[in-house]
Amino acid sequence: MFKMATLPEIETPTVDAICRYYERNAGDSFRDHLGASIIGEECERKLWYTFRWATKPKFDGRVLRLFQTGFREEARVIDDLRAIGITIYDRDPDTGKQIQHAMFGGHFSGSLDAIAQGFEEAPVAWHVVEIKTSNARAFKVLQTKGVAVAKPLHYCQMQMYMFWTGLERAMYLAVCKDTDEIYQERVHYDKSVAEQLTTKAHRVIFSTEPLERIGTETDFRCKFCDHKAICHNKQFPEVNCRTCAFSDAMSNGDWNCCRYNHKIESLTQRNGCPAHVFHPSLVPLQQIDADADLWTITYEGNIVNGQGFVSSKDMGCRL
Repeated sequence: MFKMATLPEIETPTVDAICRYYERNAGDSFRDHLGASIIGEECERKLWYTFRWATKPKFDGRVLRLFQTGFREEARVIDDLRAIGITIYDRDPDTGKQIQHAMFGGHFSGSLDAIAQGFEEAPVAWHVVEIKTSNARAFKVLQTKGVAVAKPLHYCQMQMYMFWTGLERAMYLAVCKDTDEIYQERVHYDKSVAEQLTTKAHRVIFSTEPLERIGTETDFRCKFCDHKAICHNKQFPEVNCRTCAFSDAMSNGDWNCCRYNHKIESLTQRNGCPAHVFHPSLVPLQQIDADADLWTITYEGNIVNGQGFVSSKDMGCRL
């Protein structure tokens, strides 16, 4: 019987170089604000960790390139809508920039794909336009169950955009990456949902302690969470101003350092300072003391976190 030879593993240096390019230019992936695109997340602790930069998101080059595919599809669909006679704005006419809305001083914010008028289903009404991409499996679920059930984060995102713009309708368009089929759904504004999301955002932003999590370590919903190592596996978070015990989100949109009593700029927040002391709720050790004069916190094993003692960057070595 004829037996085919096993092909040697194919080397892909060019593809690897492309992926490295995306990785080099990705930045740190931290967002200054809590995004409307994630406010529909079920786990409020996850949102709190995200807003506090507890874990640095890590994406390989393939995934980063996939994000770019989504952005390019947005532009393509917007061109398609213009081509069929729909009036559509994907930029603020006054600034030329993406249409943005924010609240709580900018701590909670979102950028619209577009607003449009002239859809055949409702030619007079202006709509928030939200454009997404989907694989075939998720696309089928979307077709069967609708956006509110199949993609609750997208649904909540549109509710916030309608809340901010004062519009009563949204047009949701999802492109299947496997077949190029487009799913469409008109979404009605639900004031009660938008108000609940607003209250939730306020809770996440201004809470000084991690909020309640949705499950235990074995919960399937936690399996792929970026913050699983901190939330369940007793790992230390990133060292930056937002994980420091002495920083606070202010109502005007600033971050304040209460140790040095000054506004912390975005770049400074990312770098932290030598006086960084972990917020005790982020430390997987039992707190036994705190010294307001020395600006230190002491944990079991007589581990003192603070400048001149154990630095936050060295705390992980003490477990």
